[in-house]
Amino acid sequence: MPDTAPAHHPHLLCVVAARPNLMKMAPILAALARLRPAVEVSLVHTGQHDDAAMDARLFGALGLAPPQLNLAVGPASHAQQTAEVMRRFEPALRRLAPQAVLLVGDANSALACALVAAKLGVPVLHVEAGLRSYDRRMPEEINRVLTDQLSELLFTSEPVALNNLLLEGIAANRVHFVGNVMIDTLLAQLPRAVPTPTVLARGGRRDLLAPGQRYALLTLQRPANVDHPARLRKLMAAVRKISQQLPVIFPVDPHTRARLTEGGLLPPPDSPGVACLPPADYLEMLGLMRDASVVLTDSGGVQEETTALGVPCLTLRDNTERPITVSEGSNTLAGHDPAVILALCEDILRHGGKTGHPPALWDGQAAGRIAGVVGAWLQRRDAHAR
Repeated sequence: MPDTAPAHHPHLLCVVAARPNLMKMAPILAALARLRPAVEVSLVHTGQHDDAAMDARLFGALGLAPPQLNLAVGPASHAQQTAEVMRRFEPALRRLAPQAVLLVGDANSALACALVAAKLGVPVLHVEAGLRSYDRRMPEEINRVLTDQLSELLFTSEPVALNNLLLEGIAANRVHFVGNVMIDTLLAQLPRAVPTPTVLARGGRRDLLAPGQRYALLTLQRPANVDHPARLRKLMAAVRKISQQLPVIFPVDPHTRARLTEGGLLPPPDSPGVACLPPADYLEMLGLMRDASVVLTDSGGVQEETTALGVPCLTLRDNTERPITVSEGSNTLAGHDPAVILALCEDILRHGGKTGHPPALWDGQAAGRIAGVVGAWLQRRDAHAR
């Protein structure tokens, strides 16, 4: 009688937490599904951002199957959120018993899950490793450094990340330069981007732009900006000045909206120069970024996406953990001074601004490279264990 026992496949647990994680994880899951020999993959969502409707739309847009488990942690302070993810993730990890845990990005959930996995002896694989702003006041910087220290395999999106990791004592043979997986999703989804007039109509502001009129896109959500009233006031003063020359489209994060409202800084709904819209989904944001004359942001992901699109970007921070977007891409560090931001914006309007070029391996194939390394590593470990 032939052996009819089911085939054994190594088990990989993938974790997502915040919306940018989904854009990074979608192509990785697709690439893992194509591996032969096969790898069993489970997806856990920590629910760090409590927006089920937005998540559902994004899962649908990216063609993702629902996660096997949602921890439904929700928003909280950094310490509370990290602790709650750990508390809920530990029993899930014990029950699912994977051979490794794959994490993306720098959210609180990444560090929390890395801590739990490391303490249980489960190897951690970190995508987007080695990015550093060298600003320890940023909670995300703490998450990056500690998650990398706990990781067995580290996948980097730009060459300087290896140097950062070597300086922190991480062996070079654990580091793999694979490119930027966020760009895999951007290139795949760009043909489906929602046109800007459609986004404005959905937000009730079709009046903002005349046909063919140029505009600026603003995103603002970093706690270092929105939770500091004086800094937020300065940034909104810059936005008001820019809006006198160029309409500004501003999809407003709920936390940011609350801080703006508290400070009396939220532009009125019928402002002639600023359209404050509900949060945009991924395909809406793609269209808004693609067609903008300039993007003003404090988001790391937007710095990468505008570089891939060749759209001038002004980062409303004094530093960036993604320096390649400045050295090779379309990004400029603008800081927080309204006069500097306005001058940079005016220069872009006069001369077109930086467009840069896509960095090495930002080619839409990063997920395949990640899956190849992970699959081979899991098979070696599985064979050794048996």
